Amino acid sequence: MSTKKPYYITTAIAYTSGKPHIGNTYEAILADAIARYKRAEGYDVFFQTGTDEHGQKIEEKAQEAGVTPKKFVDGVAEEIKNIWDMMNTSYDKFMRTTDEYHELQVQKIFKKLYDQGDIYKGYYEGLYCTPCESFFTESQLVDGKCPDCGREVQPAKEDAYFFRMSKYADRLIQHINDHPEFIQPVSRKNEMMNNFLIPGLQDLCVSRTSFTWGIPVSFDPKHVTYVWLDALTNYITGIGYDCDGNHTEQFKKLWPADLHLIGKDIIRFHTIYWPIFLMALNLPLPKQIFGHPWLLQGDGKMSKSKGNVLYADDLVEFFGIDAVRYFVLHEMPFDNDGVISWELMVERINSDLANTLGNLVNRTISMSNKYFDGVVNNTGVKEKVDQELIQITLDTPKKVIEKMEQLRVADAMTEIFNLFKRCNKYIDETMPWALAKEEDKKGRLETVLYHLVESITIGASLLNSFMPDTASKIVNQLNTKIRDIDDLTTYGNYPSGIKVTSSPEILFARLDLKEVMEKVQEMNDGKEKENAPTVYPKIEKKPEITIDDFDKVQIQVGEVIACEPVKKAKKLLVSQIRIGNEVRQIVSGIAKYYAPEDMIGKKVAVITNLKPVKLCGVQSEGMILAAGDDEGNLSVVTVDKDIVCGSEIC
Repeated sequence: MSTKKPYYITTAIAYTSGKPHIGNTYEAILADAIARYKRAEGYDVFFQTGTDEHGQKIEEKAQEAGVTPKKFVDGVAEEIKNIWDMMNTSYDKFMRTTDEYHELQVQKIFKKLYDQGDIYKGYYEGLYCTPCESFFTESQLVDGKCPDCGREVQPAKEDAYFFRMSKYADRLIQHINDHPEFIQPVSRKNEMMNNFLIPGLQDLCVSRTSFTWGIPVSFDPKHVTYVWLDALTNYITGIGYDCDGNHTEQFKKLWPADLHLIGKDIIRFHTIYWPIFLMALNLPLPKQIFGHPWLLQGDGKMSKSKGNVLYADDLVEFFGIDAVRYFVLHEMPFDNDGVISWELMVERINSDLANTLGNLVNRTISMSNKYFDGVVNNTGVKEKVDQELIQITLDTPKKVIEKMEQLRVADAMTEIFNLFKRCNKYIDETMPWALAKEEDKKGRLETVLYHLVESITIGASLLNSFMPDTASKIVNQLNTKIRDIDDLTTYGNYPSGIKVTSSPEILFARLDLKEVMEKVQEMNDGKEKENAPTVYPKIEKKPEITIDDFDKVQIQVGEVIACEPVKKAKKLLVSQIRIGNEVRQIVSGIAKYYAPEDMIGKKVAVITNLKPVKLCGVQSEGMILAAGDDEGNLSVVTVDKDIVCGSEIC
């Protein structure tokens, strides 16, 4: 049995109404960075994430897509999981609220809370926000719209079950006052206390009858469980909570959670509703709930309706996984919103990743190869500047630990990159290229390169929580390994005599902003075209005809057996077409759309009773039917290959 101290970290579970944008993905990356860091500290980490899969919005989305809600959420959940995997998140469990065990426990929890009087039946009348699946009073609205998402609300009334929130409000207030670390940052705690708890909590509606895609209330199947009572319980059901008391060993080991990591827009649900549900179940509360800020596009929150959404897979295609991880982790302040854009991404990659880090590693390895055939030795020929680098290198893990204890991830990464910047300065100060020119400075040059390799190794070990692929590439090139946090308290652990790689890899290449933006435009144009509604051609209507008029036109199936360009006519192809037991020669203006070899073997619709004509001096004995649109596209009309050539089309 592991003697490591357990550490349970969770994220908000992603709502399966559609593909998550980079702001949603940021949370999974942030949780992963914290989880990896805690593992490096020696904790037995369990990192749970997943998907929230019930509710009216999903029911409506499935109807629009013409599929069942389950099939719809299966597809979206898989897409979300793939994005989390692509971003190299090291989750231990991907939870889904459609999991059978979870649904069963939610039903049991609802019944238990009802039986003990915490849930009662009544009716709800108010202003309902469908995307948020929440009722609001008039006073709670902001400019007449939902206070959470800013969308329109609609009057609604329905029978419902309610949870007696006020019963536990004072107890929750006391807990928050007694545990100042419970809600972080402090600004989020103040917001919850002043805006919700102190004014007084209304009883919470915990069931719906206006839709069916949810977990049915076991004793009243007309009702389905309110999505937040359903979703929030994933943090306990996912690790084996049993409402009857038969909890798994995993639940006993991990609960209460060490950290719930969620966005500031849903902090009310996690810091008020969820703790009160837990109190009613007689379970301890999570140790800490951190409401992280938003990642904004320009000066606004990302949303599909605004058309300003950035997706992780698009960013990765342009910049790579670790570059995206670096940006979203480093550019997000502790308690203020961060901003992302293509321009900012390029700027940071060039300045921080290519110049500061990539150039440092490449120069160090290249000089080791140039001067000592890649062998790194510590000859102990020190100068004052060495001690300064050593001290900064040893101080950096301490600073990172201090920042991570406060969940200041961006600040922790800044400390690591300050170390890399100091290493670059050390190169300028020591001037290895000058030392290499003097034979008696050989020992000093070896020491300089050793200090660089050792400091880079410590920096890479710290970087591993945030940019694992990059950290791995660095230590592999240095022919060493990532060190745990406890192993970073001493300097000089890189063994003398180790040979670095003879072929250093460029970690991050500099990018040209103009080229990137041109490619972004191409990508966006392609998406616009792909998602654009179908534009139907405008056809001038001809006079009506009778069947007798149509019967005058003879259309038959013809098989193209030969085809070639018409000389001195770029637009024309001449085809030999078998129609029954005869072969016709037909000239068509289709050279722009078909190569001659593409036509051979096609069975096409041919008007066979047209009077023969000469086109560019070539006899044409009929017409191949074709369809064209307003954008200049053209396609010949073909028939199933099983139809015998010569068959009449009628």
